[in-house]
Amino acid sequence: MDIETFREHCLTLNGTTEGMKWGHLCFMVEEKMYVIISLEDGSFSVKCDPEEFDGLVGRPGIQQASHMAKRQWIRVDGLEVMPEDELKRRVSDSRAFVVAKLSKKLQEKYK
Repeated sequence: MDIETFREHCLTLNGTTEGMKWGHLCFMVEEKMYVIISLEDGSFSVKCDPEEFDGLVGRPGIQQASHMAKRQWIRVDGLEVMPEDELKRRVSDSRAFVVAKLSKKLQEKYK
């Protein structure tokens, strides 16, 4: 998957906005970030289920995302590290983790 296809996929998810933070492209819901991606090398970070964290960081090209909540964010070295279907699922799951932390009223808006 190339970065433009990745961007288009993120923007299809309900309520997603994009912006720049720290020189990276971010995708957010209600200004809460769920993906941050480098435009230079395609490395990106997403939220993950803490139960899956150890298994994910045990894979080549995946590690704890620096400067993010421990065991809750992973950094993936590039868009080619995961199969496309898993990549899309990880992005959707990351968004779902963010939506779950919103108020009940806002959660209803994104169902």
